[in-house]
Amino acid sequence: MSHLPAKLINGGVAGLVGVTCVFPIDLAKTRLQNQQGVQIYKGMLDCLAKTVHTEGYFGCYRGAAVNLTLVTPEKAIKLAANDVFRQMLSKDGYLPLWGEVLAGCGAGTCQVVVTTPMEMLKIQLQDAGRLIAQRPVPTPAQASAGPAPSLAAPPPSRPSPSTRPSAMGITMELLKTHGLAGLYRGAGATLMRDVPFSMIYFPLFANLNALGQEGGGNVQARAPLWQSFMSGCVAGSVAAVAVTPLDVIKTRLQTLQKGEGEDTYKGIIDCTRRIMMREGPSAFLKGATCRALVIAPLFGIAQGVYFLGVGEAVLGLLE
Repeated sequence: MSHLPAKLINGGVAGLVGVTCVFPIDLAKTRLQNQQGVQIYKGMLDCLAKTVHTEGYFGCYRGAAVNLTLVTPEKAIKLAANDVFRQMLSKDGYLPLWGEVLAGCGAGTCQVVVTTPMEMLKIQLQDAGRLIAQRPVPTPAQASAGPAPSLAAPPPSRPSPSTRPSAMGITMELLKTHGLAGLYRGAGATLMRDVPFSMIYFPLFANLNALGQEGGGNVQARAPLWQSFMSGCVAGSVAAVAVTPLDVIKTRLQTLQKGEGEDTYKGIIDCTRRIMMREGPSAFLKGATCRALVIAPLFGIAQGVYFLGVGEAVLGLLE
């Protein structure tokens, strides 16, 4: 059995590597899910192209600092907790399906303490560019009332740095107005998304990862790196698409700034009802492709790094 510190290091490193690789797609997912009336983006590629055009390449990484800071404890808790629960529930090295599901449930519950504030801050930063792009362009009459227009073609519109929120500014404002509970807005929706995700993901990953191995149910067995990577990708994409409707609800509830004509919600039930009435059932699958493209490599990389035993190697060097 690996020691818990090694599991935490493995999960943290896995999260850092995975998030760095897929963050722009996650940004596109958030912006697509928050679109209600005005459809600024037609899809993932259109969203990324417009983001690069108006905000520059690094605009695709808006909110990444928050994610990279908090993803280490978040992924460490998620992966390590699942591993610990699996070992606690296993008997003689074997774990039944109900034990796999229960271990995933425990892992999803444990991670929410970090996931909720991380997602809360990340969503505000990711969605800021969409809100700026949604603002109406001044009409010719309005423009003529201002300074004389230049004959030169205007440069591409870029949001002013002063209009962009910062993670620290959002955090301080939430703490000042709502206390610590402000950072945990949408915690119920986050729990409602992450627990089913983990209950689907971890058992599916474990069974895919055990394919072709002798004594397939042995929780101590190690698969080749490529098999862990592919199992993480497949299990991650399946679980991600399955809980996309819950992710849409969570994203809408945690978005503080709304565009013109966009709904605000009183809770999970109110949000579900309003989305169904105003946008129809298809709205619950907004960003599903992006989410699958984010989660698949994220968990593929995470499981690959995790099973490489980076934590064990680091601890070995420190001894």
